[in-house]
Amino acid sequence: MDNFDVVVIGSGPGGYVCAIRCSQLGLKTALIEKYDALGGTCLNVGCIPSKSLLDSSHHYDDAIKHFDSHGITIEGSIKVNLEKMISRKQNVVDQTTKGIEFLMSKNKIKVYNGLGSFLDSHTVKIDNSSNITKISFKNAVIATGSKPTSLPFAKIDKKRIITSTEALKLKEIPKKLIVIGGGVIGLELGQVYNRLGAEVSVIEYSNTITPFMDSAVSKELIRIFKKQKIKFYLSHKVFNVSVNKDNVNVDAEDSNGNKISFSGDYCLVSVGRKPYTEGLNLKALNIITNDKGQIDVNNHLQTKIENIYAIGDVVRGPMLAHKAEEEGVMAAEIIAKQKPHIDYNLIPNVIYTWPEVASVGKTEEQLINDGIEFKKGQFPMRALGRARASMDIDGFVKILADKKTDEILGVHIIGARAADLIAEAVTAMEFRASAEDISRMSHSHPTYAEAIKEAALAATEDRALHM
Repeated sequence: MDNFDVVVIGSGPGGYVCAIRCSQLGLKTALIEKYDALGGTCLNVGCIPSKSLLDSSHHYDDAIKHFDSHGITIEGSIKVNLEKMISRKQNVVDQTTKGIEFLMSKNKIKVYNGLGSFLDSHTVKIDNSSNITKISFKNAVIATGSKPTSLPFAKIDKKRIITSTEALKLKEIPKKLIVIGGGVIGLELGQVYNRLGAEVSVIEYSNTITPFMDSAVSKELIRIFKKQKIKFYLSHKVFNVSVNKDNVNVDAEDSNGNKISFSGDYCLVSVGRKPYTEGLNLKALNIITNDKGQIDVNNHLQTKIENIYAIGDVVRGPMLAHKAEEEGVMAAEIIAKQKPHIDYNLIPNVIYTWPEVASVGKTEEQLINDGIEFKKGQFPMRALGRARASMDIDGFVKILADKKTDEILGVHIIGARAADLIAEAVTAMEFRASAEDISRMSHSHPTYAEAIKEAALAATEDRALHM
């Protein structure tokens, strides 16, 4: 039986990064993945493929709506080749997963394909249908991720009632796409097919989309989406989803108790994700998941069994790839007797629609609820020369700072390249910078990043220069 210092179960961003860091620290490491391809949900049916389709559909949307304004004339009609678009997406996925295979080989990490399950606190069984292998370990890290949450009255048939996995490989552009859930996944994929010509309706139980975001951002995003002809039905409770041949019927109830029915050729169920721990045989370790399906861990990411760690979507906190990566590094360094630390308040959230949305730290609502006195500065993207030059004028930057100390408490961005811009905010907050610190930093002109400086000026002395 092979013996390892660390066995990592699950090869998503948290798992494979954890394995790499373990190897860098001189630990003999094995990685177990039940599927043939490495990379987990993120690389195979999540972050990477969805961004590929978002980019492809964005190019098409630009071509039909904006090229003429830029003085670019295309003779003849512009058409979508969905098959080729999906093929390009798959090529990106394949290249990325092969990159992970290379990193495993480079770092001398032993990869086992098959379902890993615990026999005891130092032994794991790997079943790949053709044979069973047992390996022993000193430490194990559970990084098995999550899967889409389903609804009891909406049976996923993977044909007409679909999850994000099926939405990434449709054979046709929906005529009418019904999206249940106004969160990140529903909005991103809804925008993809809206750009390609589908009539998209988003049904959301809450009274706002992206309820975890600052309310000003949510309001701005829904305003922009409505301008893009996406329909929203907020405060609607879905209670039945059925299929009749090639038609999906969705029945819902609004906040006043009125019944409303929706009809379309596809229904995307995107009401969140839940931890995936099936097949791990956690009972052999006497580990019980909580009411959310999560594995409880301490501040060192240890389960109730000292040498068994858990990271990423299977533990508390936001289900984000970069959060899982940070926890993977942290678990590896703790195993190596180091003393790493993660500030969970400074893990950014991003929505990759266009315009993009990104935030870090506290929202205005959270500060009010916590009784923290704050000041805020907000600057519109349309006031930037760079934004006007590119015709990306929607959105704003909002900075929240402590009223007494001026320390930045939260930054919320909606606009072009928000996903990249938020890194400046994270860096500043990691070093506990004040709004004045950012306002005195030189920002290249013309750039979108100037909006951060201007918002900081507005928060510091209410003296934005270009507004």
